[in-house]
Amino acid sequence: MTCRRLLLVCFASALAFLTGCATAPQGYDYTAFIKARPASLLVLPPLNDSPSVTATAGMWSHATLPLAEAGYYVLPVTLVDETLRQNGVTTAHDAHAIPGPKLREVFGADAAVYLTVKKYGTTYALLSSETRVTVEGRIVDLRSGDVLWQGQATASSEEQQQQSQGGLVGMLVTAVVKQIVGTATDAAYKYAGVAGQRMLGAPRFNGVLAGPRSPQYGAPPPQR
Repeated sequence: MTCRRLLLVCFASALAFLTGCATAPQGYDYTAFIKARPASLLVLPPLNDSPSVTATAGMWSHATLPLAEAGYYVLPVTLVDETLRQNGVTTAHDAHAIPGPKLREVFGADAAVYLTVKKYGTTYALLSSETRVTVEGRIVDLRSGDVLWQGQATASSEEQQQQSQGGLVGMLVTAVVKQIVGTATDAAYKYAGVAGQRMLGAPRFNGVLAGPRSPQYGAPPPQR
């Protein structure tokens, strides 16, 4: 083998190795989660970083179902909302500022779920109109203050978008109509459900671990 061919082989091998390292997904470190073994969860009203005034309510209403299906006891949203209001807590920011020990004293939950809505709503971009919901979340042990898990998810109407057949004018009209209808009807609401399921449903790769009421409780997390 000539020196040139040897160099090419070495370069190709090194490139393949580096590419594999760069693309290989990293598994989440569940050490704190497994040690804490939370059984009951308190989902606080989500913070809203989007322009939509309905984002907090839309996301909050979808957040408990995937966690309950994952095997946790999740305090009902109506109970949490009413309890917070009776204690003078009327905004998500105020709820997130409550110390963990106080939340555990009032609600008795093992851990709290903190959500932040980054995007929520329908936007118009020249030839298309997209409804998108992006949410970030973390689970914090109310007994120790440790962060047990954190992640994010997105759901978008673009995932199901079909190519328009009406030409340039037809595409423009379709995009405008979809934005108007999407904004008026809060089309982002159903995508909040999809994003919530993707982020909080279990079992998923790097997702929330299954809870004690799940038949998959204690099973190793999915690898990919």
